[in-house]
Amino acid sequence: MSTTGTGGPPETSETIWERAHESTEFRELRSRLRRFVFPMTAVFLVWYLLYVLLADYAHGFMSTKVVGNINIGLIFGLLQFVSTFVITGLYVRYANRKLDPVAEKIREDIEKGTAKEHE
Repeated sequence: MSTTGTGGPPETSETIWERAHESTEFRELRSRLRRFVFPMTAVFLVWYLLYVLLADYAHGFMSTKVVGNINIGLIFGLLQFVSTFVITGLYVRYANRKLDPVAEKIREDIEKGTAKEHE
């Protein structure tokens, strides 16, 4: 039977999670995630809403031909896909630099804590 090292009752996985969840590192991880996700979500939703509103209320503008049968509406529609891929790439880069190192430290701390319990 494992204990917390203080002679107290054994530490459950729920207790370990609560301790990790209350840690400074976890709060920092959550804060960093929110600093990326909320602004990027707002930017994408505004961009998408602009596209929908232009498509509905600016028929003349959106049907302006650029090359052959390709018009501004088609280009804006395709740019919706492009922006999704760009946001995904930005998130992966951000996560690799800012989120993954903190998450790795939290994981290591949890694993060290559980490994000590099983000794």
